[in-house]
Amino acid sequence: MNPAPIITSTQNHLDIEDIRDNLVLLKDGSCCLLLQTTAVNFSLLSESEQDAIIYAYAGLLNSLTFPIQIVVTSQKKNIANYLALLAAQKQKISNPLLKQQVEKYYQFVKKTVAENEVLDKKFYLVIPFSSLELGVSNALAASIKRKPELPFDKQSILTKAKNSLIPKRDHLLKQLVRIGLKAKQLTTPELIKLFYNYYNPDSGAIEFDAAAEYEAPIVEAAVSQEQTNEV
Repeated sequence: MNPAPIITSTQNHLDIEDIRDNLVLLKDGSCCLLLQTTAVNFSLLSESEQDAIIYAYAGLLNSLTFPIQIVVTSQKKNIANYLALLAAQKQKISNPLLKQQVEKYYQFVKKTVAENEVLDKKFYLVIPFSSLELGVSNALAASIKRKPELPFDKQSILTKAKNSLIPKRDHLLKQLVRIGLKAKQLTTPELIKLFYNYYNPDSGAIEFDAAAEYEAPIVEAAVSQEQTNEV
C-alpha cells in the first residue's frame, strides 16, 4: 500500500493572511501598517539639543490616542559587495599616493569586519488595527471557530483598516518630524521583503517586483512521501 504524500507548509502556521495595499492582513481580521524611520545619534548632540528631543518625544507620546509598537531589528551586514567595489576602484586609480590610501582603507575595512560584526540596525513603528473594530460579534465568531477565518472579505477589511490607519499614520509622521526623524510607510513589496527575510534569514538578497500581484505562495509547500514496502 502506497501512502498518500504528506503536504506541509510553514505558511499554515503563520499569522499573516495576506499583504496588499501596503498593509499586513492577519488571519483574525486585524491589520497593521508599518513605518520605517531613521535614527538620531543622541550622544553626539549638545545638551540643549538633547533636551529638545526629549521634550518632543514626550509630546509625541502624550499626543497618542492609539497604541503603537516600536521595533528594532539587527542584522549582520554583508559588505562583500562594498569590498569588491573598493578593489575595482583601486585598479582604476593611476595616482600612486591615492592608490596607496585606498589600499590602506580597504585593509582597514577588511580587518574591522573580520574582528567585529557589522550590524545593520533598522527602526520600525507599527500601527495596529484590531479585528474588534470590524464588529465584535463577527470577530468573536471567527476566533471561536476551530479553523479561524476572516470575519469579512479582504477588501472590506482593508478599506476599513485604511480609513482608521491613514489618519493615525499622518499624525505620527508629523510628530516624528519634530524629533528630527524621517519616516515612510513600507509598500507592499517592501513588506513582503521584510517578512520574507525575517522568516528566511539565510536566503540572501531578494528583490520583489513593485507592480506584481502575488496571488500564489512565494515559497512552495514541501512535499515528502514515506518510502514503505507494498503490503
